[in-house]
Amino acid sequence: MKTVRRRRRHPRGMAWLPPEEESGYDGPAVLHLGDRAFGVIVHLDGHLEPLDGRYHWYGRIERSADVVAAKDGGATTAHLVVADRPPATLRLAEYDPWGHVQVSGTGAPPYPLAAVEVDVPV
Repeated sequence: MKTVRRRRRHPRGMAWLPPEEESGYDGPAVLHLGDRAFGVIVHLDGHLEPLDGRYHWYGRIERSADVVAAKDGGATTAHLVVADRPPATLRLAEYDPWGHVQVSGTGAPPYPLAAVEVDVPV
């Protein structure tokens, strides 16, 4: 039996485009694992989850020998500090295909969020 392959087309305006505004954080941070601290480069973003009303943030820590040793040694949670912000607890997840460590957290992120103006109907 012969199979017919259709060419997949994206209708005009339906292709995904990255957001125009900058969000999240890309840059240096300090990863605290127990009594050890490592300088790392992170790429983070997040969103407010309407189902639980909490802010969920996620991203990756660029590969470094210290982070790989900690992850391979069994570390699953840590604290991340960006600049002079308070530390945020994160979960060290799996490695991505490039060897970076995926991370996620819930609650206040380690990076500052832009102010949001909300109109509440009276």
